[in-house]
Amino acid sequence: MEKRALIVVDLQNKYRADGKLPLKNLDQTIANAKCVLTAARDRQDLIVHFRHETPGFADAPFAAGTNGTEIIAAVAPVDGEAILSKRYPQVLPRHRTEEHLGRGEHHGCRDLWRGEPHVHRCNRACLIRFRTVVGDACATHARVSDGVDVPAPQVHARFMAALAFAYPKVVPTSVLFAD
Repeated sequence: MEKRALIVVDLQNKYRADGKLPLKNLDQTIANAKCVLTAARDRQDLIVHFRHETPGFADAPFAAGTNGTEIIAAVAPVDGEAILSKRYPQVLPRHRTEEHLGRGEHHGCRDLWRGEPHVHRCNRACLIRFRTVVGDACATHARVSDGVDVPAPQVHARFMAALAFAYPKVVPTSVLFAD
């Protein structure tokens, strides 16, 4: 069986409708991420959760130790799944990621699945290391560019299209489980 790892990034309460940074279609994103997590757990894949939190800023959406930085209950880690913290939205700490992916039976994982809300803020260079991005397990919100309102679905589609051009494969949850 091919070794796989699932990297789950920032599926945190701050992105819920009642959070400080609500994202469009987050409920569907969570449902899709839960499907991916269930499949990864059934396969006994390595699962690493990243949580964005910033110590020392009590009023910030990423304030350490607040409800906003807690991982959403429906996709919360279970025993044996690593939880790593990061301080910046666009950075996955490479050394900490590799520390978890480079050990034991998961060393040399060929297939890394990735799901993340707020995907337009992530660093494309970070995503190059991933073989598959589960596009519908990611979400975003509307943005403004040069005075033009850009709806969340268009922001998401544009970012996924850019990723799919030359970096990882971008697939919906349904395709991920088709084989």
